[in-house]
Amino acid sequence: MSPTVFVIDDDAAVRDSLERLLEAHRLQVRTYESAEGFLAALRPKASGCLVLDVRLPRMSGPELQATLAARGIRLPIIFLTAQGSISTSVRALQAGAVDFLEKPVAGDLLLERVRAALRIETKQRRQQAQVTRARARYAQLTPREREVMGFLTAGQSSKEIARRLGISHRTVEIHRTRVMHKMQVTNLIELAAAAKACGASPEPDSPATSPAHGTD
Repeated sequence: MSPTVFVIDDDAAVRDSLERLLEAHRLQVRTYESAEGFLAALRPKASGCLVLDVRLPRMSGPELQATLAARGIRLPIIFLTAQGSISTSVRALQAGAVDFLEKPVAGDLLLERVRAALRIETKQRRQQAQVTRARARYAQLTPREREVMGFLTAGQSSKEIARRLGISHRTVEIHRTRVMHKMQVTNLIELAAAAKACGASPEPDSPATSPAHGTD
């Protein structure tokens, strides 16, 4: 799905002007006169950024920002306002907005900020895709493999892991090979990055397994 610049402003002249500007630079644009109209049309997997007026009828720009955040939608937001205030801009930026510009905004400046916002969104999507893939791979590991992975990412050697778990060095090596294969990594640096991406903690907190459990 191509990234879209969603322009939300209750002023038709502003919407038309921004639409022409952005389309002239080969950007895909959708315009809305209200936050409610945008939410009604928003698709779950929408990609792009918002150019959002602060003052809108009924639901305001900051209220829309809060609604999107509550829904887990992370589209970058560039706020536009004809009556900017430091407190409003600070709150918007603290809540995750990428920019806050006063009307009338120069076309070159807006294009620069929109392209920057689209780059941010592309990076966020790539990172989320990496997290999703890492979690799916981690879910395929057995409990013992997860345990071994935890020790590996904590910097433990195979001999140390064998001693901690009460299993043979060879068994640890087998688990290590399976972990690397299932996580689709080729070295410990990549494994540590995958563990971080999926939220897997390093060294397990649970006590070492006793030798009575054999060489599983």
